Amino acid sequence: MSVMSVGERLYNCEDPAVWRGIYGKYWDVVEAKSAKKGKDPGKLLALDKWFQEELPAAISSRSERSLTHAELAKIMEWKLTKGKFRPRLQQLIGSNSEEAVHSLTSKAFSLFPDVQAAITELCKLKGVGPATASAVLAAGAPDKIAFMAEEAVESIAGLRPVEYTAKHYTLYLQKVLQKTAQLNKADDQQDWTPHRVELCLWAWTVANQIQPSLLKEFDLVDVTGKETNQKSEKRKANDEKPSKRRKTDCS
Repeated sequence: MSVMSVGERLYNCEDPAVWRGIYGKYWDVVEAKSAKKGKDPGKLLALDKWFQEELPAAISSRSERSLTHAELAKIMEWKLTKGKFRPRLQQLIGSNSEEAVHSLTSKAFSLFPDVQAAITELCKLKGVGPATASAVLAAGAPDKIAFMAEEAVESIAGLRPVEYTAKHYTLYLQKVLQKTAQLNKADDQQDWTPHRVELCLWAWTVANQIQPSLLKEFDLVDVTGKETNQKSEKRKANDEKPSKRRKTDCS
């Protein structure tokens, strides 16, 4: 049996209390990552607040869900600030007309719940691939869609390396939907959505990369299932260096 990577431990965790705890750390992780952006510290935090709070409210307030050209451009700015920076994509997004953005985004939302059809429609826009399309859809329907954040995808076994294709996004969304259903079944509050699961996976992965101390209260080796616990106990019995092991469990 292969050893579970640190990144995979949250997805394999079935305790909703742990997930809720990680979700509670989301903005701390965003702030920590934002502070590491040398040229413009704080930019990511401001953009993420806009994407998570202001944009969904703006979209839902319209008679039909759609985006403006300025909103699509800002989504790309947010995506590139949060992930890998690719200036060429910003140029391509800027070359779309206002009419095309409105028409194709409204058509994409009207195609729900056919996610594949909606993504195909959005990919007709210049500079928009499945990942950016998923960001657009997540902003307008966070209860049904998860953004294809690279860090979230990589935290799920079997989805590495990340492929920016509609097929890979479908595999990822299926996994996120499965986890969402499992958490809602186990959690009395039943308020888990695909987008919230994605935010937790992103926060877990990024915090482990840049500031593991944010996660020191979560020992996910002990909450990934009975079989894992039993194996872990056997390993601990043979481990004469518990302090060293505890450090690896939380990093």
